[in-house]
Amino acid sequence: MTISRLKSPQLFRQQCHIDGRWVSAASGDSLEVYNPANGDLIGTVPVLSADEVTTAISAAATALRQWRARTAQERADRLLAWHDLILANKQDLATLMTLEQGKPLTESTGEIEYAASFIRWFAEEARRMYGETIPGARPGQHIVVTRQPVGVCRADLRVCQPLSGAVGHP
Repeated sequence: MTISRLKSPQLFRQQCHIDGRWVSAASGDSLEVYNPANGDLIGTVPVLSADEVTTAISAAATALRQWRARTAQERADRLLAWHDLILANKQDLATLMTLEQGKPLTESTGEIEYAASFIRWFAEEARRMYGETIPGARPGQHIVVTRQPVGVCRADLRVCQPLSGAVGHP
């Protein structure tokens, strides 16, 4: 099983998506990704500088403001379209997952379908973004509950080191 067998090879990206564009690290630095089943090099992932991460976070914060400005119906429609794209490409996505993680293709396919079900659930919930009014502890008081996205976050790969001696890792 190789990347060349993908029906939609554009799904395999070796860049970061920032502010609507696919970009490499300005330094050219990258991490190699190996197939744990056979040690073959699959591809690379850019290692962004602190400034590049800050730019990505700023772009994501701007996108979040734009997302919040959409109606509940628009957000639901976008999420449903994403759900449909996931399912339309589930075999390629499962192949990529299997190559990266070494798990059986059947298991990867199930995980793709399971992940898509969450996107569909959130799309349906987007239509029902009502607040709640809860009686307070004192007469005449009410608590108003609204739901809002938490916001932008980041993960630092430097704290996610591969196990020593893992197949395919030097």
